[in-house]
Amino acid sequence: MSPNSRFSVAPMMDWTDRHCRVFHRLLSGRALLYTEMVTTGAILHGDREKLLGFSPAEHPVALQLGGSEPSDLAAAARIGADWGYDEINLNCGCPSDRVQSGRFGACLMAEPAVVADAVAAMKAAVGVPVTVKCRIGIDHQDPEESLPGFVDAVAAAGADLVVVHARKAWLDGLSPKENRTVPPLDYPLVYRLKADRPDLPIVLNGGLGDLDQATAALARVDGVMLGRAAYEHPRLLAAVDRRVFGEDGPDADPFAVAERMVPYAESVVARGFRLSNVTRHMLGLFNGWPGARAWRRLLTVESVKPGADPRLILDALALVRRPEPQAATSAADAVEAATDAAA
Repeated sequence: MSPNSRFSVAPMMDWTDRHCRVFHRLLSGRALLYTEMVTTGAILHGDREKLLGFSPAEHPVALQLGGSEPSDLAAAARIGADWGYDEINLNCGCPSDRVQSGRFGACLMAEPAVVADAVAAMKAAVGVPVTVKCRIGIDHQDPEESLPGFVDAVAAAGADLVVVHARKAWLDGLSPKENRTVPPLDYPLVYRLKADRPDLPIVLNGGLGDLDQATAALARVDGVMLGRAAYEHPRLLAAVDRRVFGEDGPDADPFAVAERMVPYAESVVARGFRLSNVTRHMLGLFNGWPGARAWRRLLTVESVKPGADPRLILDALALVRRPEPQAATSAADAVEAATDAAA
């Protein structure tokens, strides 16, 4: 297990692209970052620079693959490793209709032998860690029975680590959005899974809303993965290096982070992309602070316009104020305040 797997930001479609990862890396030097899921077909036949290109500053960074054919997954894993990714992860948890029709994602929970063959092929193809991300089960499976068998199969095939999203995925009856919140969380099941397999690294994912919950879970599992909480309230990442890894992180003052994103945004715009490709990931940086709504509004409205100047970030930054010391809140309080404001 890579030490960086102790805390990771979940792969999220349309969110954790290369611009998002550069932004998150300014907040935490140690958190393991993931790409969006990329299908094997896209990698084998598509624009690899567009799909796989990333900045060296993003390390450590993992590539998440979608697929089920062992030879294709092995080839895609090899390409990913050659591009410099630190880990190759197989998606066995995405519940969307598109992945079901393509026989990858959560539907693979019903085919542990197929996943085991894929993991073995990927392990034979690359020298970097090969990991699996799954749910506790799908549809009418009994997770108490199906999850241990699935995990044991992929571990026997050589998986270096298993990330478990502690919810079932209902492929028949719930939308992908509903599958993120409706099925109940079952952390005790994941904790028992880990206790029964002390030598297999297990990472807990699903519903972890802040660092207090995450660090508490680390007493029971080897790592934690946060998704929407980290994306929507990125300031929590600024405390990860200290609280999770016991190290000093980068200067993650949110004003300094916003300023350091300007030259990066300039490089992106110079390549012909819109400023919004970068700034859309930064909207939550000041959630809970005075001026956060004005920050979000200016970036949202102006950054999508053709020719928007990256110095717009500095204009938006001028609208934000630090909370007064006596009004400073904990990270959890800031998240709660931001949620109330959004509502």
